[in-house]
Amino acid sequence: MKKNMYMTKHDQPKLWWQQLWPWLLMCGPVVAIFACVITIWLAVNQYPDKPLLEGVVRQGLKVEQVKK
Repeated sequence: MKKNMYMTKHDQPKLWWQQLWPWLLMCGPVVAIFACVITIWLAVNQYPDKPLLEGVVRQGLKVEQVKK
């Protein structure tokens, strides 16, 4: 028996953007990038480093007053 050489509309595979798997696989990295942008924005705009007073030195987390 000879097979039909033409595919019907039902037999044709869906294009990649019409399938679910590519969107599920892209969802994770997109969410991570979005969270990174929000974290950077919060770090820069909401919680900046406070300036030190004159005569004060920061060494890591330790802040000391300079002896004169």
